[in-house]
Amino acid sequence: MDTSVSMYYLGQDIEISSKDLNRRISENSKGDTSCAADGMRLGLHKVVRVSPKTDSTAPAVVCNAFRAIFGAIAMDTKKVDDAGSVFWKVHGGEAGRAMAM
Repeated sequence: MDTSVSMYYLGQDIEISSKDLNRRISENSKGDTSCAADGMRLGLHKVVRVSPKTDSTAPAVVCNAFRAIFGAIAMDTKKVDDAGSVFWKVHGGEAGRAMAM
């Protein structure tokens, strides 16, 4: 996901500073909270398999499941760009709106 964000903003401005690029990456990922929120919206907590003592709604569990989806898409299609496109459609955000046009 970070790669997709980086590539999008580098494509917009190849001269972007590392500080601005890192800020954009942070804005789009917002740690586990954004990742977990996207995963919960998709209902991943309902389908992910965890041990009986593990809470499937825990942000770390949902976020890892969310990230695994994009890894699987990249592996299945053999294209990281496909996973990035799906990420932007699911996540939305500035780049997601721009790419959907």
